[in-house]
Amino acid sequence: MMVVDTSALISILKREDLADACERALALESHVIISAGTLVEARIVTLRAGRGSDLEEIIAATISEVIPVTHERARFISDVYWSWGKGFHPASLNFGDCFAYATAKEFDCPLLYVGNDFAQTDVRAALAGSSSPM
Repeated sequence: MMVVDTSALISILKREDLADACERALALESHVIISAGTLVEARIVTLRAGRGSDLEEIIAATISEVIPVTHERARFISDVYWSWGKGFHPASLNFGDCFAYATAKEFDCPLLYVGNDFAQTDVRAALAGSSSPM
């Protein structure tokens, strides 16, 4: 099982340097989950760029399950922000990042992401070379 963050989806859509690695990771994993909060963030970003239908194709092809944000999860996600969020920790996770982080921690599985923010947390990275220092 693996959790996907918005950054990995955007990397694929924009054909960034790690796009191929993200696609391989998604293709090799049999069960890929995404938080409903992360999905909202990804849709907002891609709709703004006129790429909403492209995102929907990726979601349909790769995502096995959308994890709902329950009351208990909302509490955990807000705690994540206090621990790792902007203004609280050098990782400076944004609001959307906290959904992906919390889902990876709850389900004890690696997180597929691109960038340096999550690397400064204790979450397990799905891509080699993206591992956390902690």
